[in-house]
Amino acid sequence: MPVRVTNRSICRNCDGFPVVSITTGTRRRDGSRVLLRVVCSVCQGTGHAPRAASLVRAGR
Repeated sequence: MPVRVTNRSICRNCDGFPVVSITTGTRRRDGSRVLLRVVCSVCQGTGHAPRAASLVRAGR
């Protein structure tokens, strides 16, 4: 059965990868690395472009 795909466009700033982890280079005592989790500020971590504001018709 085919999978339905939504027609929402991908965020231009993050190219669909809204959350990334960046290593700081330092290590904890157990040997694991310290990571910073960064979320795309435009799409707020959804990976999709924000919806355009609806146009309002003015006049008659």
